[in-house]
Amino acid sequence: MSSFVGVVVDQWLHSQFTQVELRSLKSKFVSVKNQNGKVTGEDLPPLMAKLKAFREFTEEEIRGILGELNSDLSEEIDFEAFLRAYLNLQSRTTTKSDVSKNSSSFLKATTTTLLHTISQSEKALYVAHINSYLGDDPFLSQYLPLDAATNDLFDLAKDGVLLCKLINVAVPGTIDERAINTKRVINLWERNENHTLCLNSAKAIGCTVVNIGTQDLVEGRPHLIFGLISQIIKIQLLADLNLKKTPQLVDLVDESSDIEELMSLPPDKVLLKWMNFHLQKAGYKKPVTNFSSDLKSGEAYAYLLNVLAPEHCNPSTLDTKDPQERAKLILDHAERMECKRYLSPNDIVEGSPNLNLAFVAQIFHQRSGLSTDSKKISYAEMMTEDIQTSREERCFRLWINSLGIATYVNNVFEDVRNGWVLLEVLDKVSPGSVIWKQASKPPIKMPFKKVENCNQVIRIGKQMKFSLVNLGGNDFVQGNKKLILAFLWQLMRFHMLQLLKNLRYHSQGKEVKDADILNWANNKVKSTGRSSHIDSFKDKSLSNGIFFLQLLSAVEARVVNWNLVTKGESDDEKRLNATYIISVARKLGCSIFLLPEDIMEVNQKMLLTLTASIMYWSLQKAVEEAESAPSPAYASSSSTITDASPAPSINGEDEISSLCGEVSNFSIDDAASDTSSVVENDTASVVD
Repeated sequence: MSSFVGVVVDQWLHSQFTQVELRSLKSKFVSVKNQNGKVTGEDLPPLMAKLKAFREFTEEEIRGILGELNSDLSEEIDFEAFLRAYLNLQSRTTTKSDVSKNSSSFLKATTTTLLHTISQSEKALYVAHINSYLGDDPFLSQYLPLDAATNDLFDLAKDGVLLCKLINVAVPGTIDERAINTKRVINLWERNENHTLCLNSAKAIGCTVVNIGTQDLVEGRPHLIFGLISQIIKIQLLADLNLKKTPQLVDLVDESSDIEELMSLPPDKVLLKWMNFHLQKAGYKKPVTNFSSDLKSGEAYAYLLNVLAPEHCNPSTLDTKDPQERAKLILDHAERMECKRYLSPNDIVEGSPNLNLAFVAQIFHQRSGLSTDSKKISYAEMMTEDIQTSREERCFRLWINSLGIATYVNNVFEDVRNGWVLLEVLDKVSPGSVIWKQASKPPIKMPFKKVENCNQVIRIGKQMKFSLVNLGGNDFVQGNKKLILAFLWQLMRFHMLQLLKNLRYHSQGKEVKDADILNWANNKVKSTGRSSHIDSFKDKSLSNGIFFLQLLSAVEARVVNWNLVTKGESDDEKRLNATYIISVARKLGCSIFLLPEDIMEVNQKMLLTLTASIMYWSLQKAVEEAESAPSPAYASSSSTITDASPAPSINGEDEISSLCGEVSNFSIDDAASDTSSVVENDTASVVD
């Protein structure tokens, strides 16, 4: 494990940045210093202009802004001066454009390093939620209930156990709780492991954690912990707002052609659609388009509750002219429906978006008011994807969202059809490959513009040597699922290999095949004196999980508790091992998105990413240990190693920690690759 020393700056600057951001900016600052011997104000405009945070500024505009701060740009500056210039420029960016307009989901823009305000009402909601759902937990019960008026929430979150348990409440089974370090007193190492497990598991359920590092959580930074808890709880509250979990939602559309549109909506938009569906039936004339201003008067709530639970109706709710009094009557009505009182009348009147979203979601869970028409439900169930397709869509969606691109993907098959998301991903994994002047940004009304975007995707894919024979951009526009999955697998695999190449000091320019990853794994296990050996990533013996547990133990001996490992003979034993493998790998630092079923069924693509992730972590660990070694001989090569394994970068450029950022320093020869044949077969079958 790497040591726990972060980038040290003065106290105020420390409060403005996460450690992930500081490491990234430090890396960029040092790279300029290494090139020029020193850093002056003149070096900043070209450096800043390359950062995505300042894409809307030209280099000259940045030069002008920095000139206002310091008339002599030729003077040498230190790292803290660079950070202050960055913050000043960032504040100009905030005023120049509304960043939130780029967000397509409540899970975007979840953390900020400039505005650290925490809503006490929201804090009270989250504390009440935690007390309710985790009050009986065998370990946490000794610390609960929490008091919302104190810092209990942030203090308890410091050891990572609370956050891991909360993730399992949101999406049961995400974390094998046997992998959590649960003791009354845990050391720094164990605490770091818990937070690493938490962050990688949070990504695996769809949270955006690009700018949060384990040290930020260990330090108990309130705004970051608050933002993460907010995302986790929202995911839990909105988990059932899809046709797969609640096929009765088909009631919300009139035509069968509208079902695909419903499937493409993010869960918060589905919740709004559900609310408007009932409001229309109740005779409410104003459509509700948000969880803030449209709900302040309380009228929409009154109509909604009256149509869902008329037996608890109070006529004076609509008659009263006082918004506070109406809000109180609304909450009384909801309480009679057995909805927990998590918010106050004032929260409704003030239009708190997060609290209103939570309240509406709670009403939905308590009484959705949807029909039980078996014919409609059967039709909705037919519209959902088969299990394997759904599983792959989930993996690629989570991987894309982990990259930190501007657009949040809710449904891969729908969201890639205009080509824009794919261009963003391509720009992330192969910077400079996209010609943005030739791209059209959503919303795109003209169909041919979508085709143009997708044609550029195909062109770049061919340049990257993807197998795309006889395929055109229109195939993406039409939503060809098999083609989309085949393309995304090639894209994920390319990214994985690019990250392997980043440790070029280790690979020394040599090409590496899937067979080399396989050999590395076999040799690593063999080095511990064990006899396990696999012939390929299709080896059926992998289904019991023993080989991967031996591999994990080989790269970090203390991480596997062999008392918890089963023989893997029955399906139940295999599942226990598979869930444990995934949690142990995430606990190490592997950002992986496979499911236990992928191990049990020996899904060779997913097992390749798992093995490569472990391999990358192992090699990256060696780099970090070498960097921290005091050897003078090693010091002379430290700049090369810094280039080879850059710090995770700011504004979503945390490539090392993304799914295939787990992987490392090599390039794989497609001709000799087992998984490349899978891609070619998938694509060929689409063409046929």
